[in-house]
Amino acid sequence: MKKQQKVKVYKEKTKYSWSRGNGRRRQEKPQDSKGALLFLLRYVQPFIPLLLLVLVFSVATSLLTIKSPQYLELVMDTLVKQLDNKLAGGEFSRQAIFAVLRQIVLVIGGAALFAFFQQFILAGITQSIVRTMRGQVNGKLSVLPLRYFDLNSKGDILSRMMNDIENVSNTAQNNIVRLVSSAVTFVGALYMMFQASVPLTLMTFVILPPSLLITLVLSKRSKRYFRQQWDRTGELNGHIEEMFTGHQLVKVFDHEQQSIAEFDDINTELANVSLRAQFISGTVGQVLRFVANTAFLLLYVIGGNYILQGKLTLGGLTAFSLYASMFVQPVVDVGNIMNGLQSSLASAERIFSLLRETDEPPDNPLYQIDAPSGAVRFEDVDFQYVEEKPLIEGLNLDVQPGKLVAIVGPTGAGKTTIVNLLMRFYDVNGGKITVDGHDIREISRENLRTIFGMVLQDTWLFEGSIRDNIAYGRIGAVEEDVLAAAKAARVEHFLSAMPDGIDTQLEEDGSNVSQGQRQLITIARAILADPAILILDEATSSVDTRTELLIQQAMQTLMKGRTSFVIAHRLSTIREADTILVMHDGGIVETGTHNELLALNGFYTEIYNSQFGIAGELVVGEE
Repeated sequence: MKKQQKVKVYKEKTKYSWSRGNGRRRQEKPQDSKGALLFLLRYVQPFIPLLLLVLVFSVATSLLTIKSPQYLELVMDTLVKQLDNKLAGGEFSRQAIFAVLRQIVLVIGGAALFAFFQQFILAGITQSIVRTMRGQVNGKLSVLPLRYFDLNSKGDILSRMMNDIENVSNTAQNNIVRLVSSAVTFVGALYMMFQASVPLTLMTFVILPPSLLITLVLSKRSKRYFRQQWDRTGELNGHIEEMFTGHQLVKVFDHEQQSIAEFDDINTELANVSLRAQFISGTVGQVLRFVANTAFLLLYVIGGNYILQGKLTLGGLTAFSLYASMFVQPVVDVGNIMNGLQSSLASAERIFSLLRETDEPPDNPLYQIDAPSGAVRFEDVDFQYVEEKPLIEGLNLDVQPGKLVAIVGPTGAGKTTIVNLLMRFYDVNGGKITVDGHDIREISRENLRTIFGMVLQDTWLFEGSIRDNIAYGRIGAVEEDVLAAAKAARVEHFLSAMPDGIDTQLEEDGSNVSQGQRQLITIARAILADPAILILDEATSSVDTRTELLIQQAMQTLMKGRTSFVIAHRLSTIREADTILVMHDGGIVETGTHNELLALNGFYTEIYNSQFGIAGELVVGEE
């Protein structure tokens, strides 16, 4: 093995300090409204024929709605005529009035029927779009590099996938048809108003300039606040997810008040931007309604004067006022619709920005390793999480098949980084890593990761039976293999206390079993996977002494004939390792067996003495 050169580097903990920042990271979102709009239109394109049908139904609904005031005018004028006839000594004909009412019922019923069909079809379209969008976001998350998840909280990612997509869906379903209906109603009502009275129509036009100006100015401001609102929503979800996932640690370290204070800080910020967004959104409609009501006041004054002059009937004024309301309402609706669209675009930008993230570099496999021997080699490897802040430089390491390699060192030395590089969670910036003589970048990730098995301190279990969680280690595993893995990992020693044995259902993250039992299950999973190379991050650190001894015996059997990397925090567990790598500041500063390293009386000796209370100041911590 080549002599390692100690170099000046930044410690590994740097990768965390730049990713979240004081517990939460401010997300700077794009301002690409045009890109977000084009992004949404791509989803709409396959449904254009159905949308055209929706538009036809919308137009039909609007036209029938526009027609109804004519019948109301006819009813009122007929009623006035019949009353005059009654006062003159004639008969009051109810049949004439009922005939007109029947026509109104048919018109209103037809409008309601068309509205039902348009909403039914549109609901199907929007849900199909949402399903497709969520599928694409989910697929995108599966191909994003690990760096993206380091930079973004899980809560914010979930907020984009759930809240933002749902917001886009609701806006599309509620506002697209309203926009079309408003346009048709606006034009139709305007036509009918000109037919009824040109002077009154021209007077109604007074409301348009201030209405359009108000809509444009306030909608532009509301978009900024809606974007901030969804950003803060994602941030709040991230904080909640983080706090409730680690609620035990929060309680252990008495950080409840700090957690609550941080929640209140984000929640207050969210409330403030939401207040601004909703206030401006609500203000648009109220201001436009005030302008419209002022116009109506003038309309009734002038219209009443026309009735006295005989230029207009009472039914005519009633019908005109309804047409004027239909003319004004779309102007008010457009203001509300624009605010809804601004909120939707803000959410679409967040989804769009996620889908535009750079994928994990594609595989271009030149080799397929079907029967790995487990030889691993690092050749002049350079790596940094952040540009201009190197973590590992010039790392060389040669591991022969079947050897047990232990990696020790203080927090931030680069131990976990070696695992990340081996598994290609990150690619090296310089040099290369080979498995069985092949550069791992020339092997597909899927093939590479089948070579490795991992057991980490942070256990991961899903809702399901203990059997299902163990069987996760190998697709198509048979019953005998699952039971054998459970036996080898000593899972069976606590199954007798479980209500349904190996078929006991685990709750989320295995919260209904102990930490040690969760660790045993993950070890059984790794045993079932039967990998050529094992990566163990102090896998027995969470179990009791007796169980630890049993697991270590099982691990000794498992590791025979396999290359194994053990990230060790307790030096007592690695005394039998073939090679111990002592890392410090991203480089290997000492190598050898346990006894050889103690004989050097160097950095390893200092770590060893500090752990056993002999002398020294350095204590190896967990990464």
